[in-house]
Amino acid sequence: MKTSDINVQGMQADTTPDIAMAPAAAVKAGNPSPTKPDASHASMSADMAHDMGHAGTDLPAMVRDIRNRFWICLAFTVPIFVYAPMGGLFEPPSPPFGLSLNLWLLFFSSAAVLYPSWPFFVSAWRGLRKRTLGMSALIGRSGGTGYLCSVASTLFFNGGQFFEAVSMLLVFILLGHWLEMRARAGASSAIKSLMNLAPPKATVFRNGSGVEVPTAEVLQGEVVVIRPGSKIPVDGTVESGESLVDESMLTGESMPVKKGPGTKVIGATINTNGSFRYKATKVGADTALAQIVKLVQEAQNSKAPAQLLADKAAQWLVIAAIATGLLTFGVWFWVVGQPLLFAVTLAITVFVIACPDALGLATPMAVMVSTSLGAKNGILFKNAAALEEATKLKVIVFDKTGTLTMGRPEVVEIVMASGISEEVVLTSAAAVEQGSNHPLAQAIVRRAAKLTVPPPTGFKSLDGMGAQAETAGGTVFLGNRLLMDTQKLDLGALSDEATRLQAAGNTVVHVAQAGRVIGLIAIADAVRPTSKAAIAKLRERKIEVVMLTGDNAATAKRIATELGIETVLADVLPSQKAAKVKELQAGGRKVGMVGDGVNDAPALTQADVAFAIGAGADVAIESADVVLMKSDLYDVVAALELSRATLRKMHQNLGWAVGYNAIAFPLAAGVLYPFILSPQVAALSMSGSTLVVAMNALLLKRTKLIGQKPPKRTVASPVAPMPMQHPVPGGYFRH
Repeated sequence: MKTSDINVQGMQADTTPDIAMAPAAAVKAGNPSPTKPDASHASMSADMAHDMGHAGTDLPAMVRDIRNRFWICLAFTVPIFVYAPMGGLFEPPSPPFGLSLNLWLLFFSSAAVLYPSWPFFVSAWRGLRKRTLGMSALIGRSGGTGYLCSVASTLFFNGGQFFEAVSMLLVFILLGHWLEMRARAGASSAIKSLMNLAPPKATVFRNGSGVEVPTAEVLQGEVVVIRPGSKIPVDGTVESGESLVDESMLTGESMPVKKGPGTKVIGATINTNGSFRYKATKVGADTALAQIVKLVQEAQNSKAPAQLLADKAAQWLVIAAIATGLLTFGVWFWVVGQPLLFAVTLAITVFVIACPDALGLATPMAVMVSTSLGAKNGILFKNAAALEEATKLKVIVFDKTGTLTMGRPEVVEIVMASGISEEVVLTSAAAVEQGSNHPLAQAIVRRAAKLTVPPPTGFKSLDGMGAQAETAGGTVFLGNRLLMDTQKLDLGALSDEATRLQAAGNTVVHVAQAGRVIGLIAIADAVRPTSKAAIAKLRERKIEVVMLTGDNAATAKRIATELGIETVLADVLPSQKAAKVKELQAGGRKVGMVGDGVNDAPALTQADVAFAIGAGADVAIESADVVLMKSDLYDVVAALELSRATLRKMHQNLGWAVGYNAIAFPLAAGVLYPFILSPQVAALSMSGSTLVVAMNALLLKRTKLIGQKPPKRTVASPVAPMPMQHPVPGGYFRH
């Protein structure tokens, strides 16, 4: 598929290489204009291009520009190294055409320095005009001084030259700059693979007929036609037809999801065997897929507190390096009385060795690698600060309904009469419930999805009690206890079972067939499959787990006991949840909150780190710091593991960068004279330090997120379910 056919209007092209945007087409199609943050990102890239003197105004063009400069610099540095090997490693050949060695090196050095390093000189000059000193100022000072001094010694007086040192320095700096810009410009491999799932074309109804148009030109409100096996281009709501849709790439749900009139579909998901038509409700930047990309890009472009500290340290390092270099020159030339060339050499060495590449890359590289790894595993960090704060959490608060539980009614237990199988009970109940949109009816149908359910006849709704229908096995009555009593159907031994199930907080559905009660179906808000394992792992890590719910204390306590939660805050209104979180934060404790992002928004905002349970269309919850795409609570454990691994890498990189500069400065300034470092060795050591930081950050990719593979997943438990309230007053079903 051609990536040029994909358009996520409002997602800036400058931060998404290999994904060509079509803003003009999007505007023509009537898609929403870019959001303010996206516009600011585009503006930021344009400013960066201007400040650095790069070709183009977007990051992909800047990446290509800096890549070309690196290869040009390397190509002309190789002959410099051959004719003037560092440290006299071998006997160099003689220059051709009878040229002197310095003139020959001047030719190659000019080609290796002037064009490739131009962006740094431009950035340094514009930075000085803004009264800011950045890394470019130090690069320009060290490279420019070394080059001009070498030119002067070649053309005007006899002296040493630093052509090889300056060229080698720029090779490593350009390489590091290229790799950094590639990382910043590219979304993670997981996000790019998601983007590639979006179809390039869509079939829409216009003027009474189906027309194939680019996905970028689909208008909000248009009717889109989906055929078997095709991909869904944009988000929308089904109007007619039915099918099963594979949403695993966005929601983590392994089973295809049934879609029919009124249900929502998500762009980039895959239709399986049916056909349907749906109305496009979200296009361009509003689609779930676009929001996922946006979240990851914002996280990669955000700065963690440690990075802000490192940035400040890097600015001071630039000032310290320039001051130390000038002081070194002054002391050795005017105070000690060493020759000019010796003093200049040491000053250049200070400039070269103090380049704050390693310090500047210490945390952003770790953040970029970790956010990409998280996205690949369905964990989206919306900002880098959350990566640090998550490691400090002492308390994690879980909302109950929709978070610890599934948030929808499910069949949690089936009790059969003597001589009756579970399949017979389910088949009879599902036959009556076919086609019903009632949540409890859908729970029964879902449970019987793998069974062959024959269509019933003579369906009749019994207001306030349930329903009846004719099946091959006889007349089926389905509903509450009142229905059984009205039909004079004796529960017999099932009476005690019904009482037990109701006492446990279940909604009990009675099933009778051919004049006999054949079984009971208990329906409740079932516990999520991984809730118990996730809670156990958090408690193992000495993190206090709290349940926060608006439900009554008795029901909340039963679920808490099942899951191993000791602290329960029940009967809490949504408006009171934030205050409860604030109370837990008393004494300086860091508190995390896990919720579904709807009624929990105030509490999520109050928490130090907010985790949102929300797959697909719910992924853009504004109040959360971390989005768990798969709605799997074990991913909370994985997020904490990733945060701790990232913070370790940040500390390792910062420790290395600070330690390196603490040792390098005195050595470069000649404190241990007569042992001194040459500019060539300084360039190698500086570049080596930067590579160490980059490679150490890349080791994060080997982090095993234990939360992704819990030792044992529990099943939806019938022990302590959430009672479901009757949506219809006075009865069970109303079809």
